[in-house]
Amino acid sequence: MQLTGGESNDWDNMRLLRDFVGKRRHCPSKGQNDTHHVSYKEFRRRIIQRSSSEGPAESTPLDTGRQCEPSFEFDTVCQRLELDSPPRHHEQAQRVLHGNLQEKALVGGMSHCGAVTPGTFTARGRLATESPPEQGGVWRAAVQEHENAQQAGSDKKRHILQPFAILDKPSVSQQGKSVIKLAAPSLLNDYYTNLLDCSCNGMIALALGSCVYLWNSETRGLVGYLDLRPQPGQAYHQMQSISCLSWSRDGRALCVGTRRGEIQLWDVEHKQSMRCLPSHLSVVRALAWKQHLLSSGSVLGHIHHLDPRVPTPLVGAAVQKEGICSLQWSPGDDWLASGSTEGHLCIWDSDITRSRQPITTMKQPSAVKAMGWCPWQRKMIATGGGWKDGELRIWDTDSGTCVTSANTNSQICSLRWAEKKKYLVTGHGLPHHQVNCWSWEFPSLTPIYQLAGHSHRVLHLAINPDSTHIFSAGADQQFHIWDM
Repeated sequence: MQLTGGESNDWDNMRLLRDFVGKRRHCPSKGQNDTHHVSYKEFRRRIIQRSSSEGPAESTPLDTGRQCEPSFEFDTVCQRLELDSPPRHHEQAQRVLHGNLQEKALVGGMSHCGAVTPGTFTARGRLATESPPEQGGVWRAAVQEHENAQQAGSDKKRHILQPFAILDKPSVSQQGKSVIKLAAPSLLNDYYTNLLDCSCNGMIALALGSCVYLWNSETRGLVGYLDLRPQPGQAYHQMQSISCLSWSRDGRALCVGTRRGEIQLWDVEHKQSMRCLPSHLSVVRALAWKQHLLSSGSVLGHIHHLDPRVPTPLVGAAVQKEGICSLQWSPGDDWLASGSTEGHLCIWDSDITRSRQPITTMKQPSAVKAMGWCPWQRKMIATGGGWKDGELRIWDTDSGTCVTSANTNSQICSLRWAEKKKYLVTGHGLPHHQVNCWSWEFPSLTPIYQLAGHSHRVLHLAINPDSTHIFSAGADQQFHIWDM
């Protein structure tokens, strides 16, 4: 019987495995672990050497769980044979290292002048050669959700758990501000996520688990939701946990980033997915729009600039040393600000094809997650400190200095500017879980009032276009509407 090249490799690998098992059987009990370790390393070395010289066998098991197209070839044998399975406490570090290599390769497809080499990068960061990636997620209307709830039962408890269901009758806070409390079940209690945004049309987008719910702040009605959960016939491991979202400036498109590194662009007007953009292959922490350009930042510190209108959307890239947890273009689109988990606030030039180093870097003692440009003082930017810091700061990006600050004695989780009121709004954690409103006229920063109502930290804030309402989402899984 004549064997093919792939079958010959299989028999050779089986003989190696037989020899390896035989050594384990005949080794004495004393020092057995050492013998096993040496034999295993020798076995793996020979497998890698043979595979590198002759290519993988045809029947070599493939890990196809998350592969749609041919991927970049990194550590080919380890990917295919899964031999080097690290201890559980090293899994996160291994994933970060692997994603970092692949993100560098994604950026490596660009020349120094910013042009991208031929080929299209798919939503998993792979070079597409045949077919585009599958676009996950479906649109579900609010009417359909209501019918499903009726079929499952209409008891009071089930009704309360529906997203944006009214929890309490409208009330008045101690500061004389009216507040409405709605349900936000499955809201992820993660400081580094960005799961709430309000469009220029007053449409609220709130991510709850693997769904993004759209709620009209004018009519106070639920419009529907984008469902990224596995559909019938799909595997459970395709579950998409959302880590950030952002409306386009015209309010027509919604961009969603996931923990698996995928970036999805949705046409809200037509209720359909437009495309999947190049992936970071690590958690997408922040998204920011500059006209038709979309910038995204990952937990590995990579910034990608994408133009969704062209076949090859990756048009620029930059790298920050630490993980990114906030990203925002200035009101005039002159600068891009990125905040890191290690407390660095970096200001980048608007020339995305050439900007490889920040033009200014500022430092605060905690992560720069709460961050926002001042709409009427365009070179000024505000940041909020974490629970070890608690300082609210206003920075001059020209000089790279802090012009004023205020100690809040609490964690600052979120921050928004109310342009028409000329207020600065901050959301806090311990000890009071409050929402604070500030007045800022250079150089003074003055507290105006404090809104209390959440029982856990206020993770996310949004302001409606008229600056008349504050929307807050807390770790208590409640969504509050405050009268400004």
